[in-house]
Amino acid sequence: MALFSAAGIQFLLRWIHFLAGITWIGLLYYFNFVQGPFFAEADASTRSVATQKLVPRALWWFRWSAALTFLSGLTILILRRVSWSDPWGITILTGAAFGTVMLVNVWRVIWPNQRIVIANAVTTAGGGAANPAAAGAARRAFLASRMNVVMSFPMLFFMGAASHFTLNPAGNRGLYGVVLLIVLALLELNALVGTRDGFGHSAAPEQNVRGRGRGRRSTRAAGRLARGARR
Repeated sequence: MALFSAAGIQFLLRWIHFLAGITWIGLLYYFNFVQGPFFAEADASTRSVATQKLVPRALWWFRWSAALTFLSGLTILILRRVSWSDPWGITILTGAAFGTVMLVNVWRVIWPNQRIVIANAVTTAGGGAANPAAAGAARRAFLASRMNVVMSFPMLFFMGAASHFTLNPAGNRGLYGVVLLIVLALLELNALVGTRDGFGHSAAPEQNVRGRGRGRRSTRAAGRLARGARR
């Protein structure tokens, strides 16, 4: 069957890549544009229940769809023998670079810190003491997630441009690659240690990702979550 030919396998991989990518980016936008504003307006008890029941389910689909998007995309690039020497390769690899950094944020920043937040919600709901690191962890996850939103725009642009509007840096491929790496490094630095989110909103020093949740405001915030969960 044609579906099991080399071209058919690439088609199936592309379909998986699209489906997983829609799931990943859709959940990313849900967290930032729907759940985040809702949590800001909800009372502590509602936030606690949602953090225990809703957030873990959403994060499961979020992180695994991110992994599947990356793996299927990587397989396609290998099968197509992508190269930095042609316009299609430069364009698609630019998008892939943004996507790879976003994947690292999901698995190395967002998910580990959200686990702390979820565990704290479960503990305080059961009457236990609040973890003072939970507020700092929530802030670190937020900054990385918001930066992933910012990076998703160029990522999606270059993925689409690979088929419709390829880049042609001519003899400046090396310089273009260096500039791309610098941009990615600066964006990731802001996500990891910055005091502003991806849209320029300032964070209090105690909410800075370097604070590790040990500031007095972080401790008081965790205490308020605990009292709200017990009510």
